[in-house]
Amino acid sequence: MAGAVLAVTALSGCMQDMGDGAVSRFLSAQPDLRTDVTGETKTAAPKAVTMQEASPIIAELAARQSVLTPGSPYAEVAAGVLAADARVAEAELHVAQLRAEAASKNWWPTISPRITLTSLSDVVADLVINQVLFDNGRKAAERDLAKADVEMAAVALSESSNKRVYDGLVLYLQAEEGRAAADLYGQALKDMGHFEWVMNERVQGGVSDFSDLNVLKQKLADLRARDAAAREKTTRAVAELNAMSAVSLAGQRGLRGMGSTPSDQSLDVLRAKVERDRQLAQAKIARAGHLPGLSAGGSVRNGGEGLALSVNTEQMLGIGTGASLQAIEATKITADRKVTEAEDISRRSIEADQRSIAALKRQAAEAEGLTAQAKTNLDLFQRQYDAGTRQVMDVVSVYETFLRALEKQLDLKFQAARAELDAAKRLGVLADGAKI
Repeated sequence: MAGAVLAVTALSGCMQDMGDGAVSRFLSAQPDLRTDVTGETKTAAPKAVTMQEASPIIAELAARQSVLTPGSPYAEVAAGVLAADARVAEAELHVAQLRAEAASKNWWPTISPRITLTSLSDVVADLVINQVLFDNGRKAAERDLAKADVEMAAVALSESSNKRVYDGLVLYLQAEEGRAAADLYGQALKDMGHFEWVMNERVQGGVSDFSDLNVLKQKLADLRARDAAAREKTTRAVAELNAMSAVSLAGQRGLRGMGSTPSDQSLDVLRAKVERDRQLAQAKIARAGHLPGLSAGGSVRNGGEGLALSVNTEQMLGIGTGASLQAIEATKITADRKVTEAEDISRRSIEADQRSIAALKRQAAEAEGLTAQAKTNLDLFQRQYDAGTRQVMDVVSVYETFLRALEKQLDLKFQAARAELDAAKRLGVLADGAKI
């Protein structure tokens, strides 16, 4: 019986489509998890071939370097939020690796116990063995599908980590913008409060009308509301950021910390490539199901005399079988076109991101120039007021123009910072690929 099993296994190795060396190398690189006497899981030394060497997708993900400058506020925020990540995507990647490990052994014979109760009330127990000899590439496609599932889980892990860093940095930018706006409105309240005091004195002296004082009071009330909203925005953003971080990030300040964004492929393109590989593997499996395969099997009792060869198909042949096979072949073309479409969308999006960042930075520089001009006009009106040639409300009007210029400059500054984050998230370079 043992000789028969070995012969069947050797024959299947010759007849099966075993041309998946990349898959075998990929699976051989999976870590060997063992449990020691303390119950802790230990990871043995990796094999000679790493996952990066076996899978171009994983190699590209691992090679992505973060654009965040080490030690900068951005990098501190990224480290804090990643440290507190539940890492659900990492667990899913581990599950996919285990499934791929199981699929790597799918060409071995399968054995199942069988217990039979005869009419004489005798129980007969034996083993049933089955070995696929020729399956039109189905087993190899199943291994390809398991490999693609691992790559899909790796892409999902990169997307998840980059999104978490992105969400943390967006909250950090909201907090910084709230602080800057609160500082701006705090100074405006002092300046406008001085104008109110002057106008109040003029009203009491009978020089100015009471309506002008009411207008100033209304402007002050509006400034107080905007100041309170800015402070609430900071408080809310800091609280949410600390909630998703392993350490307190309330002390981080500044917009320093992001280098230039590279021109790599976006994560959407990598996902499209993996989805294409999965669809191709599924198409091969579906095609093999319509074609006859050869297998050996039977009971191994009586020295293996019950073993026999059998030819069968998973799907029954019918009038529509030809159309089904044509649809499967068309799936391959569709999958390739989806990758081409994803690459086109990615190129356009990356170009749009770069143009948007450049435009926002240019507009911020222009706003800074307009702010300087508005400050010059305000100083001129202040001197004319001191000389008695301007009224208080004239100075207040020019001051509001200066304040709007400051608000516009501040808004453009943070719009540019957010646009840089959007571009880095699209490319998946907010976190080091090798670390995640």
